[in-house]
Amino acid sequence: MPAPADAPPRLRRQILLLLVLASTAAAALVLGTILAAEGFSLLELGILFLFSALFAWINTAFWISLFGFAAHLRRQARRRPDTTAAHSDRPGATALVMPIYNEDPERVAAGLRATLDSLCAQQPEGRFDAYLLSDTTDPDIWLAEELAWSRLNREFAGRVSVFYRHRPRNLARKSGNIADFCESWGYRYDYMVVLDADSVMSGACLIQLAERMDANPQVGLIQVPPLPVLRESLFARSQQFASSVYGPPFAAGLAYWLEGDSNYWGHNAIIRVAPFIEHCGLPELPGREPFGGEILSHDFVEAALLRRAGWEVRLADDLGGSFEEPPPTLIDHAKRDRRWCQGNLQHLGVVAARGLRPLSRLHLGMGVMSYLSSLLWLLLLALSGLEAWRQAGTEHSYFIEGDLFPNWPVSYAFEATTLLAITLAILYLPKVMGYLTLLADRQRLAAHGGALKAGLSVALESLLSILLAPILMLFQSGFIVSILAGRSVRWAPQQRDDGETSWHEAVAAHGGHTALALLAGGVSYAFIPEFFWWLTPVLAGPLLSIPLSRLTSRADVGRRLRDRGLFLTPCESAPPDVLQRLTQALAARQPAATPGEPSLFEQAISDPFLNALHRTLLEREPRAKSERLRLDGLIARLQEGGAGGLSRDEKRDLLCDPTSMATLHALAWQARESAAAG
Repeated sequence: MPAPADAPPRLRRQILLLLVLASTAAAALVLGTILAAEGFSLLELGILFLFSALFAWINTAFWISLFGFAAHLRRQARRRPDTTAAHSDRPGATALVMPIYNEDPERVAAGLRATLDSLCAQQPEGRFDAYLLSDTTDPDIWLAEELAWSRLNREFAGRVSVFYRHRPRNLARKSGNIADFCESWGYRYDYMVVLDADSVMSGACLIQLAERMDANPQVGLIQVPPLPVLRESLFARSQQFASSVYGPPFAAGLAYWLEGDSNYWGHNAIIRVAPFIEHCGLPELPGREPFGGEILSHDFVEAALLRRAGWEVRLADDLGGSFEEPPPTLIDHAKRDRRWCQGNLQHLGVVAARGLRPLSRLHLGMGVMSYLSSLLWLLLLALSGLEAWRQAGTEHSYFIEGDLFPNWPVSYAFEATTLLAITLAILYLPKVMGYLTLLADRQRLAAHGGALKAGLSVALESLLSILLAPILMLFQSGFIVSILAGRSVRWAPQQRDDGETSWHEAVAAHGGHTALALLAGGVSYAFIPEFFWWLTPVLAGPLLSIPLSRLTSRADVGRRLRDRGLFLTPCESAPPDVLQRLTQALAARQPAATPGEPSLFEQAISDPFLNALHRTLLEREPRAKSERLRLDGLIARLQEGGAGGLSRDEKRDLLCDPTSMATLHALAWQARESAAAG
């Protein structure tokens, strides 16, 4: 029942709901027929319920991808993206805001430099400013950020204004950082583009986003799908290839079904500042962490609040030029997933909030389901194993008292095979459709290595996903159990660069997965050998997780595959201008400090330029007498024992106080002059 392209949004969503419910009901009916051969047991009812919920989950993604596939092919036939925007007499002022927290300052500066270079090449006529919003707690990284900002500010003087602000306390994490910007400078801007520390966006993309906001005053937020790029490990390159091939049809499907009820992914999006300030103040959830307290996954909630206030939230799936960097290893991916898992489960406390739109509640619920589904899959496997064990221990009764004829067993092999085939098709047809979109576009096909090598890459990526999916299922199930036990996550900076997983790290992260696979495989083989062979595709990944995690983390393996044309993406075969600028900026990064060189904290005390730069950027706040005495005591300890005698927090306390930094600078030069005189 295809939905016409020009059907109103409400009709489209009703058709999607009908398709999902009808196909899920049909699959549940087939499974119910198989399970009900001798009457339902409580165990079989549990299996039927879990299967129905999970089938509906994967089925929704399938129908979204199917219609996105059709929409994407229509756009390819037009040979140009739909980027029309009406002219505006008063272009809105736009701020590029990049919240950072203990990130590599040189990498942050390189990404922002590439974005601003690309933007200046478009001649934006002064409508854009850039802000580095630091919540960094490490003293040396804080000072390195100031030096990196100083270079950026000089480089773009007269073209784009680049501002830097440091918060002494990381209140409410990233959402608090953005809120502080809105309260302090939001009144100066119509729009803000939120960037992550690893985000890069082309100037053309930024200008088109601002023009679309100008053209449609009902839009409160436009999200551009970010494409993962630049990592070289096998794990990251498989993710980059999958996103490049399968991502466009799925994003087109989301935009087709949702239109003005789309979602926000936290970065690489433009936001109308005034309604964001008015309506998107985040509540603090009742209770203690991990379910209570500050909302970690703030983006879904902010989109829901904008929709509640009547503002449209759109997905610009037709825009390119939006990039980010993926986690380089399976373990780094799991670390990031742990934080997202807690943030998404917090949405259970938001989904029933008054006034939210039905689709906003659906977005929040799907965020919860994206992690809860792993635990449901694990439970389904466990219940299926118990049912197989029960069936293996039950003898069929051929003669029932009162019946004249034998009770022959009925085979449901055809129904079971058909259901399995349909489930596998729903899981893997979106990958096939992504490959078919390549075949329909010669330019994209060539950029992915050609038909043969792109097809081999799809097959290899599918094999990797079969092996990695059960490992991620176990990771995410463990996260949910940990959260239910009351253990909260520590918010740490992400690993941005390629780094090979050591054997020790792999054993520590996956030892439990391997042991569980051995236990489940041994028990099923000993007691229910028929079930064991069905379970082998699920057991293979966890059983091999230690060497697999290490192998997929290796950048040399990823590079060898790239040299053979596998997992190739357009960003590698024909890099866009902004990524070329980023590569050049990364190559020109300042070298790391050599051993024995004074730390930046020590240089900020003695070096006149760095000391003056740092004190200029500090806010001058009155200090209580007791606090003044404490800081003077830290200065005395620093004089006696050197910088090594102070903790990181004590160094940060001194850096936060301009009077202390001026005093330390004067004392350092007095000591230098005395030494010279001696």
